[in-house]
Amino acid sequence: MPKQKTHKGMTKRIKITAKGKIKRRRSFGSHLMSGKNAKRRRKIRGSAIIHGAMAKTIRKELGR
Repeated sequence: MPKQKTHKGMTKRIKITAKGKIKRRRSFGSHLMSGKNAKRRRKIRGSAIIHGAMAKTIRKELGR
């Protein structure tokens, strides 16, 4: 049976931390910032950790 291939698009967007957590960028941060309030802009600037069933699916896609 062949090996499962890594999803290349996902490897470019998602990083795995040293402790094995899955880190991603937040959406809506590329343009049109003037319409968003300061609190929302600060939140978008940071990264997010993926939990639960979605994390399990992503690990499978990354071949881990």
